[in-house]
Amino acid sequence: MDADVIVVGAGLAGLAATAELTRAGRRVLLLDQEPESNLGGQAFWSFGGLFLVGTPEQRRMGIRDSRELAWQDWLGSAFFDRGVDDPAGEDYWAYRWAQAYVEFAAGEKRSWLHGMGVRWFPLVGWAERGGYLADGHGNSVPRFHVTWGTGPAVVAPFERRVREAADSGLAGLRFRHRVDELTVTGGTVDGVRGAILEPSRAARGIRSSRTVTGEFELHAPVVIVTSGGIGGDLDLVRENWPDRLGPAPDRMICGVPEYVDGRMLAIAERAGGRLVNRDRMWHYTEGIQNWDPIWARHGIRILPGPSSLWFDARGRRFPAPHFPGFDTLGTLAAIRATGFDYSWFVLTQKIIEKEFALSGSEQNPDLTGKDIKLTLSRVRPGAPAPVEAFKRHGADFVVARTLPELVAGMNKLTPEPLLELADLEQQIVARDREIDNPFTKDLQVMAIRNARRSRGERLARTAAPHKILDPKAGPLIAVRLNLLTRKTLGGLQTDLSGRVLGPASADTGPRPVPGLFAAGEVAGFGGGGMHGYRSLEGSFLGGCLFSGRQAGRAAARETGVLPVSRTGAAAARRQCRRRPASPPPCPRPWPRSALPR
Repeated sequence: MDADVIVVGAGLAGLAATAELTRAGRRVLLLDQEPESNLGGQAFWSFGGLFLVGTPEQRRMGIRDSRELAWQDWLGSAFFDRGVDDPAGEDYWAYRWAQAYVEFAAGEKRSWLHGMGVRWFPLVGWAERGGYLADGHGNSVPRFHVTWGTGPAVVAPFERRVREAADSGLAGLRFRHRVDELTVTGGTVDGVRGAILEPSRAARGIRSSRTVTGEFELHAPVVIVTSGGIGGDLDLVRENWPDRLGPAPDRMICGVPEYVDGRMLAIAERAGGRLVNRDRMWHYTEGIQNWDPIWARHGIRILPGPSSLWFDARGRRFPAPHFPGFDTLGTLAAIRATGFDYSWFVLTQKIIEKEFALSGSEQNPDLTGKDIKLTLSRVRPGAPAPVEAFKRHGADFVVARTLPELVAGMNKLTPEPLLELADLEQQIVARDREIDNPFTKDLQVMAIRNARRSRGERLARTAAPHKILDPKAGPLIAVRLNLLTRKTLGGLQTDLSGRVLGPASADTGPRPVPGLFAAGEVAGFGGGGMHGYRSLEGSFLGGCLFSGRQAGRAAARETGVLPVSRTGAAAARRQCRRRPASPPPCPRPWPRSALPR
């Protein structure tokens, strides 16, 4: 054996699993096809948002949250409907992972990360607001906690622990090792086989060479797959696109680097793993083309406040609840129902200054760089510099003083001029009339006023209600919105230990594939789809952390009967002296009878 455990994929889930394993004294080989510059994977590029429940940050904002309310929201969003009570069902373990994750998010998640030095921006964001009934989709309260330092600050403590383990001889980092096969002996996964790619100096996110210079084969009693999803392979996205979201789009932009290719899903399936919920995916409707791209078709998501008017390609305003930031997949289906793969925001300078944020660590230099002075500018007049840069240089932006000029500019951005000035003007004027009173029948205006009852929204996220055509709020701005690929919500089915399950038999439910574990996006962030059909946001990074931790701890227990070398034992003791013991494993999930349905 070359190690106690082999981890395939050096993203956040892989780092979390490796950190747990090496802390327990296990010898780990961490493999990735990309160069070392990509350590941390997609998490590095993220906004650093985490789904947390009942936190001090929420309480300081006057937000009353609870585990019960979070679970109600999760169930209303996930809509598990594929055999929740059947051990052979696709949602059987997804449901149980969801239980465990909400318990984690309402329990030790914050204290666990806080103990590693992670901190959060004090204003809690309100993502995925839903817009339906109380037990329907969406967050009832703001829960989106932005990490101080964004994605890189989430990655940092786990990268540090893994590098310390590498220095002490417990972890081996093997970059440019592309796994092409899981080796199986007597029905047990016992290693990996693949190609060594030529060295690459490609910067983070830049496409790296696929030239093969050699082969490798490595063996261990446990292999953990943490290789991510399919968002970088647009053909694979279209192949798995669900009918419920309308026809697969011809044109999409890409919210993840090209190496997010989904290769390990098929490789793990060939080794006996069961893939479930293949049609569940999470793509954004507010994508804009990056004017300074890093990878091919690079898109950035607008994180919108609730005030922009949303129109389809022909200039028809979307009805409730298809408002900015309310229901991502519901609006995606509404857009595809129009027969087009783009839509429009129409807004004012006053709105863009208060409500536009851009997803991604590189688009938020104030938060990423932990620059307090620069961050304070978010609550002052003026849009953040990256937003203004997109307004000036972005291919999807139109800025004009008058509505006729704006519509003319919008029509220039599309293959054919579909927008009629009179139609757009009639709808905007009708909406503007609703601003004259503090009460209204326009549900979007109601939602704006409701949002501003939240301290954080009023301070830095939701503009005061005003008329779109008020010259004092101008200039007018239109943004062409593209469909942006992002996350895979289905994947390898795993039990609560992260063990990959095989196909269900006629007599029993699926059984674990000996030696094979999975965590992160490749496992649907746990169980093969703990989000169900929809995400509440902030649960992707957290899902990588939780599932990586669970798989790492379980694999450490499974390999505990193996002898640990003196060098390994000494390294483990040194690591334990460097830091306090981590909290105990996540408690058992609640019995279903105790949960609101």
